[in-house]
Amino acid sequence: MGKRTVQIKGHSYDVHIDRNVYDLFSSDYYSLITNADHVGIIADEHVASLHLALLKEALNSCGVQPVIKLVPAGEQCKTLSVYGECHSFFLKEGFTRNSILIAFGGGAVGDLTGFVAATFMRGIRFIQCPTTILSHDSAVGGKTAINMPEGKNMVGSFHQPSAVLFETALFETLPPREVRSGMTELIKHAFISDAAWSEELLSNDRFSSPSIDWLSSELLKGIQVKADIVAEDEFEYGKRKFLNFGHTFGHAVEAVCGFGGLSHGESVMIGMAYSLLLSENFSEINSSITNRFIRFSLSNGYSFAPVRSFKFEDFLQYMKKDKKASFGQLNFVLLKNFGHPFVQAVTEEECENAFYELQKRVEMEE
Repeated sequence: MGKRTVQIKGHSYDVHIDRNVYDLFSSDYYSLITNADHVGIIADEHVASLHLALLKEALNSCGVQPVIKLVPAGEQCKTLSVYGECHSFFLKEGFTRNSILIAFGGGAVGDLTGFVAATFMRGIRFIQCPTTILSHDSAVGGKTAINMPEGKNMVGSFHQPSAVLFETALFETLPPREVRSGMTELIKHAFISDAAWSEELLSNDRFSSPSIDWLSSELLKGIQVKADIVAEDEFEYGKRKFLNFGHTFGHAVEAVCGFGGLSHGESVMIGMAYSLLLSENFSEINSSITNRFIRFSLSNGYSFAPVRSFKFEDFLQYMKKDKKASFGQLNFVLLKNFGHPFVQAVTEEECENAFYELQKRVEMEE
């Protein structure tokens, strides 16, 4: 069974990834579950229809009867109204500070559940049971949040889980679009940490249709990258910002398209191409590297349609609200070269030029 440990000041937890991983509720996490006065599951309604019985069976085998709160699938669950509904639901069910929540779904449900857990009676424990490839990033590290009309993840907190359990058998039911979305975060982890690994992924002709066994070992690499960074910088004062490579413009793409209109991973793939273009102005990254990445993205089914469908100003308004922005200055995570990220202040003019250049490069490679 694959396992990585996230070690931060005053707290550590394990991330498990394998088949039959929910058996751990009857062993490693038996006391954690059975000592809680209530166990609640916040579940993506679509994922619940496919797989909730598997999780419930594992908990039932421990003598636990969980309380279930179904929420809308994807980013539609990360709203103030759904967040408030969850609090009211668990208060009515008699949950206390000795209760525990389980997030069951993709990254959006994990973000929501973590924020509910962080704020319910000023904080209770929670477990991440992610069901998507994308969640290998979001389920680790303790970032929790909901969206606002003004931007993505604008309201949230840092709240670390007690455990993360990935059941890899669930990956087999993911549609191609969800696979592509998750693989974006994998290649992001490679880009910010390891040039050789980056090259391996860019050369992989099965990148967007990986085998489960290969994927499991690759996700452990990505989880280790994030665990190492979080251990050094839990609250994103420095190095943890590198995990946002591609996200400043990617989050703007998500917002412009309407949250859920384009998946997080699909949006970040566009954001990474944009960041590589900006990197050309400040580093060893050159046009051949950027163009190769755009070709790679297109050949694996990623779309750049939003770059042609909207104006630069539509994206700029959201980039200005990015959490790395300060004193009106836009800050981007860029690459000196693969494996070597850095944060760079970028002017609006440079951002606009990169936007129009991205349009040209995409048109050239299509």
